[in-house]
This record gives sequence, structure tokens and C-alpha cells, in this order.
Amino acid sequence: MQHTVVNDLAGHLQALILRDTGACLSAQGLTEMRALLQGLSVQSSESASEAGARDVTLLLADLRGFAVVAATRPAQEVVAVLNRCLARLSAVVFRHEGTIEQFLGDSIRVVFSVAPGQPEHVERALVCAVEMQLAMRDLNLEHLRERLPQVYLGIGINTGTVVAGRFGSDLFSQYTVIGEEVNLASSIEAFSLRGQILMSESTYQRCWNLVSATAPMQVWVKGRSEPVNMRELVAIPARRLKVPRQEFRRSHRAQTRVPCLCQLVEGDDVQPRIIHAMILDMSYHGLMLELPERIEPQRVLQMEFELALVDYRAVGVFARVIKIKQERGRWIAGMEFTEISEECRPKLQMFVQLLVASR
Repeated sequence: MQHTVVNDLAGHLQALILRDTGACLSAQGLTEMRALLQGLSVQSSESASEAGARDVTLLLADLRGFAVVAATRPAQEVVAVLNRCLARLSAVVFRHEGTIEQFLGDSIRVVFSVAPGQPEHVERALVCAVEMQLAMRDLNLEHLRERLPQVYLGIGINTGTVVAGRFGSDLFSQYTVIGEEVNLASSIEAFSLRGQILMSESTYQRCWNLVSATAPMQVWVKGRSEPVNMRELVAIPARRLKVPRQEFRRSHRAQTRVPCLCQLVEGDDVQPRIIHAMILDMSYHGLMLELPERIEPQRVLQMEFELALVDYRAVGVFARVIKIKQERGRWIAGMEFTEISEECRPKLQMFVQLLVASR
């Protein structure tokens, strides 16, 4: 359905609402109605066609930090914040002829396919992604003024062939897309940080002349025997669009619970006493450690632990205590790696990547 048709229909519905209630929909309500009409139209036309393979670009966007909002704020405020975010994002998707396939709690999955009279679906998806990040930046400024919690967006994009069709039963069915390319898009999104847009190599190869992106980074994802390449989208110069990054880390942190044997290091000597600890999260460059006793900052520990996901036991790993605090009778220490063997480092990185991809 073209924009003009959707706008005309939305206008008629707005007039009906005004006639029966005496008030028009708010700007946010009108945006949601237009997105709904667009989505229903696309799904209706697609459902009428035969199921089959489609060349598409998939965009997955997930709100980062929203779980904290949901756990600490009143239910009415949580719903209001989530609906405001999704309405703003839906409006951006609608502008670029994307189809909102589904909302998954605090995330959204969008499919871009061939649209008459519109740019190639890869370009539309990338422009949409940048404008979604810009919309979230503006929304957070509003939240700041209204003393509402800040929320951020991580986005993953992948291009490829999917199976599209209506799946389900007579009781319930839904038009959706399935396949390995959908799974890869989800894995890529899982690696995105706050304000970040990551794309697959297949997406990059179809837009390299339009975008500024980082060099490829290899990551291990669930279900693949070889690492995959992904790149971070930085800007789209021809559209004068730049991604407003919100977070800069050297790597991801992945939550886990891994028993760890620790020994204090004094000078060049490793002390014989064993300290039993628990690794709570891990990144490429350090970890969070739960200890039974306080270890002073700047002290170094030698550690040994099992990386079961990659069938490897890490030994002789050294890390320095950067900070430490007490929680419920245990000590939580932020550790930075100071020495890791060349054999251990790629295993550790693979372990973190598989944890991230399986979230």
C-alpha cells in the first residue's frame, strides 16, 4: 500500500474517531495507526501470494537496559515508556517501507523487501537503522527532561534469502520469515552495544559504496562451525547520516557462572593457598569475580577455570584487581587480565562470543 493510500485511510479513520469521541488521536496514536495499516496491508498482500523464497534485508532492534526499567519502575510507567519507544521506531520503519514482522517484548523485527519506486531494500534498511538511532537519541532527551529512564537501542542487520509464508494452524497463524539468515540476523543483533548498528558481510557487500563501516570482525555464533564476519555501520555519507553511538567498550561482557581457582601472586611468586571463587561475567579483557574475602586493588591473582562451551581448561591466567565491593557477605571484584597464553586467548574470546550469541 502506497503512502498516499495509507494517509488517506488514516485521515478517514481520524475523522470517524473525531465524530464519535469529539477528539482526534494524538500524534503518537496517529503514527501507530499508520504503521498498523501499512503492516496489515503488506501482510494481506503477501499472505495472498504463494509462500516461497524471498531476497530480503532483516533488521532486528532491541532496547538495551529496559529490563532494569521494568524491574525498578511502576508498571504503568514501564508500559508508557515501551509504547512511546515502539511508536517512535514504528514511524521510522513506516517511512522507509519496512514491514514490522513482530514485536518481541522490548525488541522489534523488520523485513525490507522489494518496494516499487523505492531504493534497494539494503539501502532502505540501513538508512532506517541510522534514523532509528537518531530517534532514540531525541527520545532520551525528552526522557531526561521528564525524569524518565534512559533507554538505548542495539541493531543487527543481515541480507539474504529467507522462506516467507503463513505458518500456524486454523486456530492461529502468522505471516513470517524463517531460515538461517533470520537466525544470523538475531545473532548479529545480540553482539550490538548501546547505540550500535552491526551488519553482516553479505549486507556490506551490497552497500559498500554507500556506507562508512569498520573493518570486519570475526565472531563465533551459535549453530555455526566457522566464525562469521560482521561490521559496524558508522555513517551513510550520501545521506549525511552518522550513527550517534552511546557506548564504547573494548568488548562485550557476557554473564556466566564458572567456578574458578585463584592464587595470590607476591612479586614473582605464586602463593600455594587456593581461593575458591566464581566468575560472574567475562569479556575479552577481564572478568567479574565473586570472592569469599577481600583482595586489595592492584593485587594480582593467578586463575584456573573451565570453559565448557569450547571444551578448554584455562590455566595460568593472570589478572589484576581493579575495583572491589561487598555484596551480601561476598566480595565482588572487577578484574583486568594481565597475562594470557596465545593458546588461551582465542578460546576465551570464542567462549564470550558463544555466550553472547546464546542470550
